[in-house]
Amino acid sequence: MTEESGIGIVVPTLGRRPALLLQSLNSIREAGSCTIILVAPAEFDASQLIEDGLADFKLDETGATLAGAIRQGFDALAGEVRYISWLGDDDLLRPGALNLTSHFLASHPRTSAVYGACDYIDELGEVVWKNRSGSWAAPLLRVGPDLVPQPGSLFRRSSYNQTGGLRTDLGWAFDLDIFLQLARFGRLSYLPQTLAAFRWHADSLSVGQRDGSVREASQVRREFLPNWLRPISPIWEAPVRWATHRAASLVGGGKK
Repeated sequence: MTEESGIGIVVPTLGRRPALLLQSLNSIREAGSCTIILVAPAEFDASQLIEDGLADFKLDETGATLAGAIRQGFDALAGEVRYISWLGDDDLLRPGALNLTSHFLASHPRTSAVYGACDYIDELGEVVWKNRSGSWAAPLLRVGPDLVPQPGSLFRRSSYNQTGGLRTDLGWAFDLDIFLQLARFGRLSYLPQTLAAFRWHADSLSVGQRDGSVREASQVRREFLPNWLRPISPIWEAPVRWATHRAASLVGGGKK
């Protein structure tokens, strides 16, 4: 196994969108060599997907949250897997994305996670917006909106293992939390490439339940602030929450 091929990708799914799941799994295979673990309810039959080479194995979900399902997948990855991430069952990786990110991590040992640009696509796969955030998005995480795309990102497993892992008490902002945790053990590095596509539609977790997502992200940011800054954090948190709502409305064409 080469350093770049030691990659594990977890795909949590309820199995309710089979056509989109197929697209997602195919995109991972086109992104680079990796192990794909599906985490799904016990009644979901993944045998055909495994037979077709679109997944390596399936775990029956034992937790009650999305973060719990992803953690379950991470825990099941073989010891030789060096780099890890997850992908939503309706999101896409761009061709070669895993080759790019794993090579970057292999050649930048002080980086704990790498991320890049991300397209926002509609139900038909048409691009409605591009997240072109750069290296400045990582330090902004503590006090501003989360502009670091999780789709397309890749973590160094040894860095992840130093964190507390994905928080199962969070419904939306567990990706923000894990990036902030990873920043304690290495750099969050930006790769100037479009690595993924996030599907923006009414069923998307962070879209359909936007208010809860924004409030939870605010809570997480405050938890990572020094104690002396927390009492004055409402000064910037209010405009950050407004800006996040406004940006989401613009991407969604004003839909709520």
